[in-house]
Amino acid sequence: MANDTKNRKGMMVTPELCIGCRACQVACKSWNQLPGTKTTNTGTYQNPPDLNDTAFNLIRYNEVPGQENPVRWLFVSRRCMHCEDAGCMKICPSGAIYRTSDGSVAVNQDKCIGCKLCVNACPFDVPRYDALGKMHKCHQCSDRTSNGMSPACVKTCPTGALKYGDRDEMIKAAKGSGYKAVYGENDLSGLGTVYAFQDEPKLYGMKENPSIPSSVVFWHNYLKPLSYIGLGGVVAAAAIHYLAIGPHKEKEEV
Repeated sequence: MANDTKNRKGMMVTPELCIGCRACQVACKSWNQLPGTKTTNTGTYQNPPDLNDTAFNLIRYNEVPGQENPVRWLFVSRRCMHCEDAGCMKICPSGAIYRTSDGSVAVNQDKCIGCKLCVNACPFDVPRYDALGKMHKCHQCSDRTSNGMSPACVKTCPTGALKYGDRDEMIKAAKGSGYKAVYGENDLSGLGTVYAFQDEPKLYGMKENPSIPSSVVFWHNYLKPLSYIGLGGVVAAAAIHYLAIGPHKEKEEV
């Protein structure tokens, strides 16, 4: 499948340039007016431990063997990947998840029905739900980029580890700079968040050859059309729930 999004923008992440300052996390919370997350010390500098409904991006601290030093730090920005072939969009029955003109994947919370099917559809474990059952994630600051500004995290990054611009041009520049791989160049028809790596993706904690679950493809091609008509919608929802989550089994009496 070719890249069909016109004027596609994207974000380039370069872990080797990241110093782990987490200014991007603060900028994201500030721009989106997100509250802090109460956490406890788990023996790592990484904080919070994972994405949540008020943490759209975080710096993952990867400790890997070094060549000159015993330990090498790899600081990897974790966020929505804004896939061109987005499983979350395919499976969303309400149309709450949509594509912006710049190519990012955004969410309209007013349309979200809290079904959580997008959680099963995302190969990168990104969607998070709040207490009201509404999905939240990085929208690549679509409210800023639509007005000619860069995302808040990119604006505040002091080292250039985060860049935003024409996706194809950034990939071309990364390859010309000698990086061994550009993660996400072709995965899922091209990710909107791509990474310039000096080593294999698994060293950075990234999934190799990510793919959309087959249940999502089945839903999109065969069941989703039924969701627009009466009883068909109920049957479709029950079927995809079975495929994505599994059958409900009663506990056997002892």
